[in-house]
Amino acid sequence: MFKLKQIIICAIFLTTSLVCAQQLPQFTQYVYNTMSVNPAYAGSRETFSATALHRNQWAGIEGNPTTSTLSVHAPVKFSRVGLGLTYINDQLGDEGTNYIYGNFSYTVPLSQKVNMAFGLNAGVTNYSLENPDPLDPFFTDGFTKWNPNLGAGIYVSSRMWYIGLSSPRLLNTDLNQGEFAAIERNSYYVIGGKVFDIGGATKFKTTAIAKFTNGAPATYDVTANLLFFDKLWVGASYRFNDADNFGAMVDYQLSNSFRVGYAYDLPTSAIKPYTGGTHEIILIYEMPIKRLGGIKSPRFF
Repeated sequence: MFKLKQIIICAIFLTTSLVCAQQLPQFTQYVYNTMSVNPAYAGSRETFSATALHRNQWAGIEGNPTTSTLSVHAPVKFSRVGLGLTYINDQLGDEGTNYIYGNFSYTVPLSQKVNMAFGLNAGVTNYSLENPDPLDPFFTDGFTKWNPNLGAGIYVSSRMWYIGLSSPRLLNTDLNQGEFAAIERNSYYVIGGKVFDIGGATKFKTTAIAKFTNGAPATYDVTANLLFFDKLWVGASYRFNDADNFGAMVDYQLSNSFRVGYAYDLPTSAIKPYTGGTHEIILIYEMPIKRLGGIKSPRFF
């Protein structure tokens, strides 16, 4: 049913303790794409924020996974509500999955510096499979299916640290009613991070994310970054239990509104001989906020 390239990719998945099922993609630059896994993040930047990301995973392998995302969110003026919209397009050979979800958050101040936000999201997942075999009458016109889903999350943060718990897809959904293996599995995420002022114009930021998916091994990411002059981030990351990856990243604040980042992952598992690594680029736009005649203090998450 699948082309040889997809069989090879699935075989590599299995040798690295993964399953070939429809799971939400995971990103190296997850800290700048938090709303894709936690709806409570919506509006937390205190301004209109838009993030575009493209990930080319395992470059050099035919039919390799590629993911593009676009998310926008903002607080609702004179309220504690945040609203957002997330779109994710995930491709694996002839398979394509699109996620379109609206996000809602409500924030409760715990102190002058700490907020707790509760979030909900709802939307649809579209799964499609192009015709991999012209001789198979079932796939003459390919296959496509839409399924609703929903999620929830909690996000506690200050300017210098954050922690969150979420499940952006609460339902296990059979995307094709059992015709072939394509099941959207519910996942749970635990995220956290903290920034340390180490003197001068330098700060140190450490973050982590754990992903627990029904029917699949847990994965864990840890990331460490240095920030220079509130403009340039340079860091490294490591992912456990997911074709273990070592990553490096750089992020630069081009202006008060625009930030651009790049990450490169090199797998350390069985897939290493077959790929030149994973490339990920991100572009962030935020509408500047002026307070007391100046731009607001930078947000680190």
